[in-house]
Amino acid sequence: MKSQAFEPLFSSEIISQRVHALALQISSDYKKTRPVIIGVLKGAFIFLSDLARSLKVDADIDFVQISSYGSSQVSSGTCSLKKDISIQVADRHVLIVDDIIDTGHTIAYLKQHLLQHNPKSIKTCCLIDKQIARVSNPIIDYSAFTIQEGFVVGYGLDFDEQFRGLPAIYIMTAS
Repeated sequence: MKSQAFEPLFSSEIISQRVHALALQISSDYKKTRPVIIGVLKGAFIFLSDLARSLKVDADIDFVQISSYGSSQVSSGTCSLKKDISIQVADRHVLIVDDIIDTGHTIAYLKQHLLQHNPKSIKTCCLIDKQIARVSNPIIDYSAFTIQEGFVVGYGLDFDEQFRGLPAIYIMTAS
């Protein structure tokens, strides 16, 4: 088994600045509403926590859990809903918050699922918009960072449930 090495990509300070800037933009866009923010577990929980604390608007928060990676560095392309929302979203503005949008399968799957609940609108926010592996082309309304390649971990992002607690974001490489 190869050991893992980490190449720094985004420091905790840079992440904090970008999250705060996103929160200001989202707050401005939702200033006359109380949106429902839906975090995609498990990867988005740290990002969503920091984002929610920086918002200048009240929001209801819920979570979904969708499986698409398993123990691989590549999306399986198949999504399964492991935990659904518990808040009513009919006629409400919904903001999906995800850690990374890679192939686009998960966000497309989740949008289709949420549309069945008749929200007023659905927007998406991600920590990392990784465009090189995009298969479907979802609209990403807010993103903190755009990268082209590399498998990233830290700040909630994991590899096989490891490395979520790293305070910054790193590209994981084999050493």
